[in-house]
Amino acid sequence: MAKEERHGGHMPHKPLILHTQPLASTALFQVEAVDLRFANGTEVRYERLIGSTQGAVLIVPLLDNDTVLLIREYAIGTERYELALPKGRIEAGEALLDAANRELMEEVGHGAHQLHHLCTLSLAPGYSSHQTHVVVARALYPQRLAGDEPEPLEVVPWPLSRLSSLLARDDCTEARSIAALFMTREYLAHG
Repeated sequence: MAKEERHGGHMPHKPLILHTQPLASTALFQVEAVDLRFANGTEVRYERLIGSTQGAVLIVPLLDNDTVLLIREYAIGTERYELALPKGRIEAGEALLDAANRELMEEVGHGAHQLHHLCTLSLAPGYSSHQTHVVVARALYPQRLAGDEPEPLEVVPWPLSRLSSLLARDDCTEARSIAALFMTREYLAHG
């Protein structure tokens, strides 16, 4: 089956990038203006965030097939403590699964004997190049590494069978974590 057929129809030609221009830069991101010409001749300027080229990992640490370890961490974007999955940047030259195991040890105090790359998610593809690699971690063992968190993180075990009650909470809103939890539940049921 052709790629076009799998995605439900004709694949349009990608727009031509006419020009890119850096607009601003921080320690984490670069903002870039991109001038495009679409196949119909329309020219548009978009702005996009360029994150690290390695991306990030988001880990689903499983104590067993129904118990996931979440962390409670302060999130400056929402200015409150959020209940979410452990996550972090992949360092330059670091393999994806090594990064996942390192972040797991830093944030949860466990390592994993079994790591499986489940999928890669985009955050906001309309304006961000950032990608998050979801990794399922099993066969956990106690192991702590020093991390860069400003305070100790609370580890909260949660049953996957009670996802609906987790989503009803005001402090669990991180979309990548929510997607990864549902995807992991499906993976465990059918994988």
